[in-house]
Amino acid sequence: MPPMPATEDPSTAAVPVLPALPATDPVVPAPDRERLLAEVAALPSLPGVYRYFDAQGNVLYVGKARSLKKRVASYFQKDHVGTRIGHMISRIARLETTVVRTEAEALLLENNLIKTLNPKFNILFRDDKSYPYLKLQRHPFPRIAYYRGAVDRKHTYFGPYPGAWAVKETILLLQKAFRLRTCEDTVYANRSRPCLLYQIRRCSGPCVGLISPADYARDVDNAERFLLGATDEVIGTLQTQMMAYADALEFERAAEVRNQISALSRVLHQQSMEESSLSSRDRDVDVLAVRVQGGRACVNLAMVRGGRHLGDRAYFPSHVEEAAVLSAEQADERPDRVSVEQQVLEAFIAQHYLGVAPPAALVLSHAVSADLLAALSEQTGTKINAQHQPREQRRTWLEMAEKGAQIALARLLAEEGSQRERTRALVDALDLASVDKDADLDALRIECFDISHTAGEATQASCVVYEHHAMRPADYRRYNIAGITGGDDYAAMRQVLTRRYAKVAEARAAAQKAGELAVDAGNAVLPKALRLPELVLVDGGRGQVSMAREVFQSLGLDLSLIVGVEKGEGRKVGLEELVFADGREKVYLGHDSAALMLVAQIRDEAHRFAITGMRAKRASVRTGGSKLEDIAGVGPKKRAKLLQRFGGIRGVAAASVDELCSVEGISHDLAEEIYRVLR
Repeated sequence: MPPMPATEDPSTAAVPVLPALPATDPVVPAPDRERLLAEVAALPSLPGVYRYFDAQGNVLYVGKARSLKKRVASYFQKDHVGTRIGHMISRIARLETTVVRTEAEALLLENNLIKTLNPKFNILFRDDKSYPYLKLQRHPFPRIAYYRGAVDRKHTYFGPYPGAWAVKETILLLQKAFRLRTCEDTVYANRSRPCLLYQIRRCSGPCVGLISPADYARDVDNAERFLLGATDEVIGTLQTQMMAYADALEFERAAEVRNQISALSRVLHQQSMEESSLSSRDRDVDVLAVRVQGGRACVNLAMVRGGRHLGDRAYFPSHVEEAAVLSAEQADERPDRVSVEQQVLEAFIAQHYLGVAPPAALVLSHAVSADLLAALSEQTGTKINAQHQPREQRRTWLEMAEKGAQIALARLLAEEGSQRERTRALVDALDLASVDKDADLDALRIECFDISHTAGEATQASCVVYEHHAMRPADYRRYNIAGITGGDDYAAMRQVLTRRYAKVAEARAAAQKAGELAVDAGNAVLPKALRLPELVLVDGGRGQVSMAREVFQSLGLDLSLIVGVEKGEGRKVGLEELVFADGREKVYLGHDSAALMLVAQIRDEAHRFAITGMRAKRASVRTGGSKLEDIAGVGPKKRAKLLQRFGGIRGVAAASVDELCSVEGISHDLAEEIYRVLR
């Protein structure tokens, strides 16, 4: 719904008396603070969403409120000197608000903004790939298949499932129990004899008429009812069918049905649940358990669909420590004390179920706000019931989810501890002067470059990023390299480094000239446009490093940032040496060095990212797909007809204008354009 404009007259509103902003970190000039206080005092007492920005335009925090005036003013009425929230408030340079009609609208807008803006002081759950589904494709003989993407009404979908493995296990079960086909329609339509799946009794062979449409339809109906949780009905139907075959002395067919019943019974036994104790409303449940430890949090989501426990998936939010210090500020809207676990769980529910349809029942490890559930029910159109002290089978599910959260968080903390040790070892080995405290270590940014091509064809460069002790795929970049001699890796490295750092160098020079940037300014206080990584790795030895040194010298950047990763004797892993652009001697860290392990991890990721991009580009060039698709008037259907008619892009390129015109949908003018482009 569109935001409702504010109708309250600020001049007549009760204006709270606001003290001066805390002087914990005088980032914002005094005139800007006064303007900000005036904006806060003029806010309406209406529901809405507010955003705090720093002087560089970065989003600090996004929140929602029943009353914008009361909620926002509360930040500035209390003394937060020496705290993290005081540090945040001292950095607020600008405030934006949006007035909405209801709390449900505020919830929706708040969490959409959190996902989009990634504010530093909000608990943030990173968007994952869409959940997979099991698709029952409509057809005279329906096919079951794994599916990920937007659903439509043409087919029937079951799920979502927590992961691909859960879908594949279910498909395997349906193959064993109901022998439904999994082959593509193009394969199905061109079979002359049954495939191997029929031989191993995983398919009933509808492609060659080995099962009647009525019998196959019965199997499909049983499979659908099983997926919907009506297992007792399915087994009862199968038992009746088995006895009918036995009475008719069709013992082989009776044995097949018996095997179906056995397969289903084994699955139900493995699930360790009593179907009779589950009502129809309990057959679709999400179980959510949260665990917080060591400044990190884990939310474990277990899915129950059709009465079957499909598995779980762990989520790890960021900014947990920053968001935790804001809980005291929620006292005006939440009179009960809000624990960090509750905050994390509420943030997950709000963000997750805006994009995924929730089931009617949630089983939770901690109680959450009734207002949150009501707002979410209003937005999704589904009445959501939550229970945080379950009994019987639900209690078993919750205990399983809690144990999974505990194990996943322990594993994460162990991995992060190991990565932090590797980062510290690399800093010590290279004696990085810019990293002199733990905060600098946590913010350490490394960018690594690699070049990939096939005998000079489809040259691509990759840039991967390591920051906060982890690889950051969202910051990865690929560069198409053009205008160089094929196979000239040095020229390719020169081009990618120039393209990456020229704008940064120009922005830093302009800021220094304007007096806005000290020569020795630390990276932590700089906006992204002015930041340089603490370390630039290039995959290569002295030649690549010399090229990088020339680029940095021409741009006026610090040469000590550049380190080359030179392969050792025999190009064996563990024998790499580090080459420096500032004249230092080469360093061999040792094959068991934690620092070398980190360097190798980053270098290998840059190589992987470069080679996958190069292969995709090479495939596009060789098939000519991009050339055809770039021609105005040639869409996917016409392109497919052309490639099918002439046997590939080379055949299309060799065809005459008259031959191109013979393809359905290709006019004479379009044929001439295709001929011109491909020649």
